Amino acid sequence: MTALLGTASRAPITPPEIRPPLLKRPLRSLRRLGPDGWLALAVTAAVLAVQAWNITGFPTVSDDEGTYLAQAWAVQHHHGLAPYTYWYDHPPLGWMQLAVLSWLPGLLASPAHVFTAELRVAMLPVTAASALLLHLLARRLGLPRWSAALAVLLFGLSPLAVGLQRELFLDNFAVLWILAAFVLAASPRKHLWHHVAAGLCAGVAVLSKETVAVLLPAVVLLLWQHCDRTTRKFSLVGFGTALALVGLGYPLYAAIKGELIPGPGHVSLLGGLLFQLQRAGSGSVLTPGSGSRQVLDSWLYYDRVLIVGGLAVTPPLLCSRRLRAPALAVLLLAAVLLRPGAGYLPAMYVIQALPFLALALAGAAQHGVRLALHGLPRVGLRPVRWAVVALAAVLAAGWTVPRWYAGDRTALTARANAPYDAAARWIRANVPDPAHTRITVDDALWLDLVRDGFAPGTGVIWFYKVDLDPAVARTLPQGWRSLDYIVSTPALRQDPNDLPTVRAALAHSTVLASFGDSAADRIEVRRIAKDAQP
Repeated sequence: MTALLGTASRAPITPPEIRPPLLKRPLRSLRRLGPDGWLALAVTAAVLAVQAWNITGFPTVSDDEGTYLAQAWAVQHHHGLAPYTYWYDHPPLGWMQLAVLSWLPGLLASPAHVFTAELRVAMLPVTAASALLLHLLARRLGLPRWSAALAVLLFGLSPLAVGLQRELFLDNFAVLWILAAFVLAASPRKHLWHHVAAGLCAGVAVLSKETVAVLLPAVVLLLWQHCDRTTRKFSLVGFGTALALVGLGYPLYAAIKGELIPGPGHVSLLGGLLFQLQRAGSGSVLTPGSGSRQVLDSWLYYDRVLIVGGLAVTPPLLCSRRLRAPALAVLLLAAVLLRPGAGYLPAMYVIQALPFLALALAGAAQHGVRLALHGLPRVGLRPVRWAVVALAAVLAAGWTVPRWYAGDRTALTARANAPYDAAARWIRANVPDPAHTRITVDDALWLDLVRDGFAPGTGVIWFYKVDLDPAVARTLPQGWRSLDYIVSTPALRQDPNDLPTVRAALAHSTVLASFGDSAADRIEVRRIAKDAQP
């Protein structure tokens, strides 16, 4: 009784605060996205759906993709920055990021496809992040929601973009980081740390692919426009200091290894730069039949809308203060393309221009709509103004959609890598004792054979290294007779005259299996006839 009375005299127990279940917190975060966030996610999802479909089937895997992938494999397995001697051809940060993402394709990979094609899944988060950053940049430049969404769709659904953004190219990583630099430079809060972060992102972009450095003046212009006038000098110093600190890491690495300056018996950073600057040019894009012109024609084959349309609207956009920086970015890239005595022009160069061409077209469309609705003298015929806008939109869609449909349909249905898939399966099933067999291939197949048990570097050998890497040549005392097999692919057959050992191996070998319908795409697995006369 006493106990009951004592209990009754106590203050009532307050029930603990009921916290929302953990699952409700993400829902609240999603609600905070607002219309901008949902629209950005929707158009990004549309881009990813198109780019992910048949990502292993198109385009044909390239030797460049395989090279970056092999270097990412070397980083991941602690063999260094490359499976062979790293000769400072490109800064290594791009394939280091690829190594970080390489766990992702493992969730979806299957032995049905060549490994280089399977690893393309790692590029989807890169494309997604780039699309979201482009949408945010467009909004920070003052474009309305529909125009920002249009920029993302132009950036991600162009047949040219669908092909190139799927591939394991360093330029895609550079675009991601340079877009982040643009977004931070245009930050509406104007915080100093945002501008320092913009310098860090610009530095990472340059160390991902050095050619993106040509866009740095456009980033600085945007920073100048968006920082507070009273603290502008601090913002510029912070941006430049961060950029320099990141960029100097590369020569510091070379200096620590004693490979900054050319010398006997070692590679060097300066030697790599001199090679790139002195590399045989591919001619002017204005010269019919030149290598550069062929590259330009290949871009225009996939998409004239983004390239021709974007270039056409860019000069007038220089008069628009808010779009001046992306317009300058397009013009800087175009100036490099058109410069007198143009050097080597790689096919992936256009990747860096795609977001800014898309932004220029979306900005021009927004200017056109505003002019039609508000800029002309008002005559009280609002339905007519909207009819003009609708007619222009229909005509633009009628010009673009059929061309993009044909290009994207090829990207969604073609099986361009079927010969590579078949060759990898045939070698896996028919070459005995891979651990003690020596075979030379292009880099698109290199990692497949490493996975199948061939010794990386000296058992399966990238064909360029047979003749050009002294460390590999020393392991081949009998030249081409030290090899057991050679896999002839379009990349290997491209220029064998500069590779005498490879040329001799092709000449003294017989075809065991052949894959591919056309001579240009044919892949041959060939056995070396070691007892043949030279």
